[in-house]
Amino acid sequence: VQLQASGGGLVQAGGSLRLSCAASGGTVSTYTMGWSRQAPGKEREFVAAFRWTGTTYYQDSTRGRFTVSRDNAKNTVYLQMNSLKPDDTAVYYCAAGRPPAGSIYPRASYNYWGQGTLVTVSS
Repeated sequence: VQLQASGGGLVQAGGSLRLSCAASGGTVSTYTMGWSRQAPGKEREFVAAFRWTGTTYYQDSTRGRFTVSRDNAKNTVYLQMNSLKPDDTAVYYCAAGRPPAGSIYPRASYNYWGQGTLVTVSS
């Protein structure tokens, strides 16, 4: 499965961005599609996921501000990010895997990764 993330950029605090993750070589509806991010000097952390069952998962700090969605026709997953904060500044990665429901969050649960897209939130 090849994943292509896009949509990053520079935005002011309080603004919005929508990230896209286009998949090829696999069908997003049969995978759990996850979003992670890595800020400078920090470890990569889970952000959100859309499980193949339709269940969504969010990190506590993004719940209520971020929304993960899937377009089966376009074989693409999205991460809508609203009310962005400077702490959201990071490289955002999309990933695909088939973890059990109890293993959605760990990085090791995902087998395929996109190249990352940079999100910068200015204060």
